[in-house]
Amino acid sequence: MKAALPEAGKPYAWVRIVDRVTDLFGTLAKWALLAACVISGGNAIIRYVFGYSSNAWLEIQWYLFAVGVMFGAAQVLRLNEHVRVDLFYGRWPARRQVWLDLFGLVFFLLPIMGLLVYLSWPLLVEMLSSGEASSNAGGLVRWPAMLTLPLGFLLLVLQGLAEICKRVLWLQHRYEMDTHYERPVQ
Repeated sequence: MKAALPEAGKPYAWVRIVDRVTDLFGTLAKWALLAACVISGGNAIIRYVFGYSSNAWLEIQWYLFAVGVMFGAAQVLRLNEHVRVDLFYGRWPARRQVWLDLFGLVFFLLPIMGLLVYLSWPLLVEMLSSGEASSNAGGLVRWPAMLTLPLGFLLLVLQGLAEICKRVLWLQHRYEMDTHYERPVQ
């Protein structure tokens, strides 16, 4: 069943906007990972067939992987596909699962991601102002990779706030949400 936010007065329109932004960055992450795989394969072929290698091509793979991980994390949270330590969660009723989700979002996700935004921002600013580049021959500037950290953490904060709103609305019977949880195969 597709989730639907209340329309009357549209007090939670920002939740829809956050979901759309998360979808956009999730799509970007998907394409970045595909590009990283293609570049990695192409780089291996060129290195073994033609004997040519480039540090820039190796580093761009890392940058694209950073985009995939950091920009895809909020999408994983939005789709409720994130990793859990499941000892009891899968056996609990939906209401208790939602309360546990709320606890984790409020007391773990938001404070930790907020702290990581706070700590990573000065590093990005320093890299931008210094023009720091890789020490490898032919290496790239480092700020684009560093940008993925505060931006990815900020996306997780925004999506976390949206998920909190969705769960509160679900508890108030004002939002339909698929609470089905399938325990991963071990």
